[in-house]
Amino acid sequence: MNTVFIAGHSRLPAGMAAQSMYETLTITAEIDKKYAVIVAANCTLATEHGRQFIEHLLRGYSLQDGIEAPVEAVKAHYRGKAGNALVSALKDLYKQYTSYKEGTV
Repeated sequence: MNTVFIAGHSRLPAGMAAQSMYETLTITAEIDKKYAVIVAANCTLATEHGRQFIEHLLRGYSLQDGIEAPVEAVKAHYRGKAGNALVSALKDLYKQYTSYKEGTV
């Protein structure tokens, strides 16, 4: 297999629909091992539309270039209560990815 599956987590803000189902927001990504490109992504937002939007937004970014570009994309294009939680989960996902690359997972 040429991909790895990695998850990042963060706390959801109070008053969100997803919070009634989950205490944390999770972003998962299938990442190409050679080029570190996000080939698929998902998250625990409450609506299917929100989950599809985040996948579309993140797909194609290479984590070899860092996490700044995907974070800026979320900040620029997502206007919901979970914005900060999405950014935090992305940063955690990147931390998990770097640990994987360093062999410390």
